[in-house]
Amino acid sequence: MQQPLSTRHGAPLQNSSTAPEHHQQVPNKAPLAPTAGQYDFTYYQNNYQTPVHNIIRPSLCPTSLGTPQGPGQMYTTLPLGPSLIAPQGPNLITARPQLDHTFVSTPQHAGYTASGGHYPGQVPYNLCSQSTTQGVSPHSASSVNNAYPGFSYHAMPVFSTQYNVPLTSQTLHPAASQPLVGVLPSHVKPLPETGQRQTQASFQPFPAGNTGASWQPLPGASMTTTTGPITNPTVASSSANSQTSTGPPLSMPHHINQSYLPGRPNVATLPVAGAPLARRPPPSADQPALASASPAPTSEAQEGVDSSSSSSSSTNTSLPNNYDALEGGSCQDSSSLATTAPAPADPRSLMSTKPFGYAYPTLQPAYQNVASPSHSVGQPTGPGYSPGPQQFTRPFTSVNQLSSTMEGLTFQNNRQAEALKQVSLLQERNILPPVPIQSPQSNLSPELRKLNCNPDLFRCTLMNIPQTQALLNKAKLPLGLLLHPFRDLTHLPVITSSTIVRCRSCRTYINPFVSFLDQRRWKCNLCYRVNDVPEEFMYNPLTRSYGEPHKRPEVQTATVEFIASSDYMLRPPQPAVYLFVFDVSHNAVESGYLNICCQSLLENFDKLPGDSRTRIGFVTFDSTVHFFNLQEGLSQPQMLIVSDIEDIFIPTPDSLLVNLHESKELVKDLLKVLPTMFTSTRETHSALGPALQAAFKLMSATGGRISVFQTQLPSVGVGRLLSREDPNQRTTTKGVQHLGPATDFYKKLALDCSGQQVAVDLFLLSGQYTDMASLACMSKYSAGSVFYYPSFHHIHNPAQVEKFQKDLKRYLIRKIGFEAVMRIRCTKGLSIHTFHGNFFVRSTDLLSLANINPDSGFAVQMSIEESLVDTSIVCFQAALLYTSSKGERRIRVHTLCLPVVNSVADVYAGADVQAITCLLATMAVDRSVSSSLSDARDALVNAVVDSLSAYRSTVSNLQQSVLVAPNSLRLFALYILALLKQKAFRTGASTRLDKRVFAMCEMKTQPLVHLMLRIHPNLYRIDNLSDEGSITVSEKTIPQPPILQLSAEKLSKEGAFLMDCGSAMYLWIGKHCSNNFISEVLGFSNYASIPQNMTQLPELNTTLSQRTSSFVSWLRDSRPFLSIIYIVKDDGPFKANFFQKLVEDRTESALSYYEFLLHIQQQISK
Repeated sequence: MQQPLSTRHGAPLQNSSTAPEHHQQVPNKAPLAPTAGQYDFTYYQNNYQTPVHNIIRPSLCPTSLGTPQGPGQMYTTLPLGPSLIAPQGPNLITARPQLDHTFVSTPQHAGYTASGGHYPGQVPYNLCSQSTTQGVSPHSASSVNNAYPGFSYHAMPVFSTQYNVPLTSQTLHPAASQPLVGVLPSHVKPLPETGQRQTQASFQPFPAGNTGASWQPLPGASMTTTTGPITNPTVASSSANSQTSTGPPLSMPHHINQSYLPGRPNVATLPVAGAPLARRPPPSADQPALASASPAPTSEAQEGVDSSSSSSSSTNTSLPNNYDALEGGSCQDSSSLATTAPAPADPRSLMSTKPFGYAYPTLQPAYQNVASPSHSVGQPTGPGYSPGPQQFTRPFTSVNQLSSTMEGLTFQNNRQAEALKQVSLLQERNILPPVPIQSPQSNLSPELRKLNCNPDLFRCTLMNIPQTQALLNKAKLPLGLLLHPFRDLTHLPVITSSTIVRCRSCRTYINPFVSFLDQRRWKCNLCYRVNDVPEEFMYNPLTRSYGEPHKRPEVQTATVEFIASSDYMLRPPQPAVYLFVFDVSHNAVESGYLNICCQSLLENFDKLPGDSRTRIGFVTFDSTVHFFNLQEGLSQPQMLIVSDIEDIFIPTPDSLLVNLHESKELVKDLLKVLPTMFTSTRETHSALGPALQAAFKLMSATGGRISVFQTQLPSVGVGRLLSREDPNQRTTTKGVQHLGPATDFYKKLALDCSGQQVAVDLFLLSGQYTDMASLACMSKYSAGSVFYYPSFHHIHNPAQVEKFQKDLKRYLIRKIGFEAVMRIRCTKGLSIHTFHGNFFVRSTDLLSLANINPDSGFAVQMSIEESLVDTSIVCFQAALLYTSSKGERRIRVHTLCLPVVNSVADVYAGADVQAITCLLATMAVDRSVSSSLSDARDALVNAVVDSLSAYRSTVSNLQQSVLVAPNSLRLFALYILALLKQKAFRTGASTRLDKRVFAMCEMKTQPLVHLMLRIHPNLYRIDNLSDEGSITVSEKTIPQPPILQLSAEKLSKEGAFLMDCGSAMYLWIGKHCSNNFISEVLGFSNYASIPQNMTQLPELNTTLSQRTSSFVSWLRDSRPFLSIIYIVKDDGPFKANFFQKLVEDRTESALSYYEFLLHIQQQISK
């Protein structure tokens, strides 16, 4: 009798010996890849050389539905055609489980147990000089701690760059001589309170947010070995936010909620975003000091994690066990380092040294011709550090060079004075500049600014970092980073070298801001350890010269990409694997999206990123789940229907994900017939949950991307949802309900997917409520993307059809990275405490990204833990390790350098108002979900109140009754007001719940440049475009009209105005607009003849049309996805949307900009 398999996501266990409607035994369910030991030797052998299961199958008949089946036939295969979709009856043949073990020639594998680890229980090979005896791993059970809560892993060998070549045998537990299984807590206890919780609304990480945490193992975890099939595996819950736990509480950084003005009980205040958290736990006391032996030989799947980045009580951290450790990279010459570095007298000296993000007093980069700080600098004296070498400096070689430096300082002082210029907000009518706002410049020298990271990639809210947390508290501004790490770049230095030079202590990659003490030694700019320059690094491949390491590409540009060696792999690089999951219920068929999807796939078939190993598969679902056999050699695709959605299984695991090139014709045949197969269906139910479970089981062997297309609420099977939206509450000014998920099924599934390097992208195409708050979790926690097309219909909404077509094309052909991790390092004294975006936080500074795409952004909140008084600059470095679609392991590194200042005026001078606004937006989203929308709105308002109040009391010399702001923050109040009027946070205006939640998703994931357009659109007058001030792009002249304030008083009935909102554009035509413009640009004779629902600009052979089209095209080309353009008339359907975005004007439920300033002034004066 077959043992029941746990679905791991709450589905009831099935335990039946025969199918209910048949009197014959049906085939045994194909045993699924046990996700707890996914990448062991057996699995690679099975998946890449032989079928997944050695099941003796008779050949399947692909010819007709009525062909008699042989006695040994396992499944009935259905030829594809419209006739397949018919009301189910007793003759409908579907794939069902069977218990006849004569079909199975190998022992049944372990039952499906969802896992959360990247490559669970990985047993790495040791690159260090230390060795283990008798093949016993030095790890204890608790050392395997860098994974997900509630999942257990099986030990497994590590592979070399060749498939199926294990480097080590299974690690045995020293006591039980059994494979090591890391068991993690099934629940997470609430964070300990550091004091009485404030009642005022302010920003702090809530349990629902993504706070960096390092997971602790359960004490006393049992060590078991599996020699046969796991008959009834017990699987713990993986709820990351559960409030109960049987294990110890997590060692998790805790954000102390601070109230700036406790005397104002009625005003919600914004706490210091950089408020200190509980420090990372130090390494356990029983950990032996390693002298200066190199840290764990981690690869960029090991990106720099060692013992102090988690709460492990391991007795030895020299071996990486999963991707937590891998991004740290293997140490070069670890043996020689261990022998040359003296052991410290006190082992605690090492333990007190943090492995990353901690530093000694800085020295300016020597080769930059920048003078050293005037104050004395204490030199580190620990093992591996130089006792005080002199910098390899070069004096100013000429008077002109010295003069140039002095001119740079003068320019710097002038810029700072401009940023601190006081602006009276109530008196400045036209506060918005007519040109796009650029990122503010820091106080760095011109040489360092030239080398710094592009602000489109890496940006800080404060371009001048305060010396202490007290100074940051005084300024009342948030400290954080905004990243766009995988952005498409036209120029990216790609470095292929056998040696990737990194700091031996903190694992920082060499970068333009290190100091070369001489030709043979360099000092890390994060931890200040002195490192040797490898011999290979002495040669410069660009100049073909030797002996000038400071001219290498790695130290000449802040963004570089390395081709990683096998040291940065836990397994061979995975192939590109794409699985498409289509909703084919009646509602989906009516929308017409499936035809567009299939047509787009056919058109872009050869452009999908990948190589000769690329694999593809398709799953469709309504109330049942349909699989498609595309195995090479078949004459046509075959369809298998699984109706047992309560205990979903994979009918033929080895033929559903096929090589894209080998089965190219079969795939194309399927895409051609798929849109017509379900045209007559009357099935209205949606089994999304079981379809996702099946997709996960298919993909977990290799990892990859699941693209889900859904058009309605899931209604049957696990993960089914009920409508929670009350249409009468759409305009409420009270609290908005149901912003969080209704079930944790989709989050748990996403965590399982993330652990197996699978990302889930969601395309939601529906005019009805579909519970975006619940469904979006599948993408949020698996590093996927969410696309939303409300009211999509292939006939009634052509604008949405055009956008869907263009977006899908971009989605299919854009660059993609697989099995990625990203780590952010920072100078000593700074610490990271909260991340924002779509990912899973694997440790305090490591993000797990099953997929990475060039359109996703991330945000990070930071605090100042230790004084920076002994340093003049701080650095941040983001390292992204990923596998390219071509199977290359690559590391993209971005480094940002900023100055340290000791006055609050300098802090304000370096405030980046756009970065601050975007960071506050992401924080407000978390607050809305974890607390309430009203709390989030109050905290946003108080962010303005507190910062302007602090500025007035500390810097301003104007009278106290004047509402004044520094020039750098003159737009802060305007941007916050615009944010309050966005769909995500607005109240009083009718807002569908799904649209509100989707707007919140975009706030969390959009890069700064795109998010700012959604928050505060740009308004241009375009009926009088000219070449004055134009720019030339690709030999085309692009007009540059001035940006106007978002107020109706800027509109004119005689003009035409274009509003660029990022994802959409609105072209408002005044009633008395020139007929010449209407005819030459829109192609109609007069205003009355313009259609009501016009959504395209015609291409006309007129000067004005070409000028307008070039400007609109230039704006569209600056973003990855299509911006629909709506032509707005006063009596048209788009008028309300257009005027709602004029954020400076008063609406029925929101203040005007002037009224908002009065409110701010009133709050400050309390």
